[in-house]
Amino acid sequence: MSFVKEFKEFAMRGNLIDTAVAFVMGASFGKIVSAFVDGIVMPLIGMLTGGIDFNDKKLILKDAVVATKDAAGNIITKAAPEVSVKYGVFITNVLDFIIVAFAVFLVIKAINAAKKKQEDAAPSSIPKTSSTDAILMEIRDSLKK
Repeated sequence: MSFVKEFKEFAMRGNLIDTAVAFVMGASFGKIVSAFVDGIVMPLIGMLTGGIDFNDKKLILKDAVVATKDAAGNIITKAAPEVSVKYGVFITNVLDFIIVAFAVFLVIKAINAAKKKQEDAAPSSIPKTSSTDAILMEIRDSLKK
């Protein structure tokens, strides 16, 4: 079997294609949830908390330093960026995660409910024993003791 033919069979398996579709849909769903949180949820939370914009919330550990130069144009102090902990962005991302996790939970719950209905609707593969056979099995089991 040629390498290309073997790869084609591998790529055309149902599970691989299903996984690829799920990955693309998951990435798109993540963008939708981020837009929902950034555009709807966080402004509402900001309004409820007195106009706080969580994306701007940060704990400054070290202020930014602006470069200073002498009259000749030589740099005396180099510029340094601000060092900060951006906890507002973290809170927004946690909300994103919670919403995505809840949505995935609901999807899995719906799939499990559908599987359970399908299993309940399927006839049992175990044949029922007649009352005579059941009595004979009880006698046999009691004699073994």
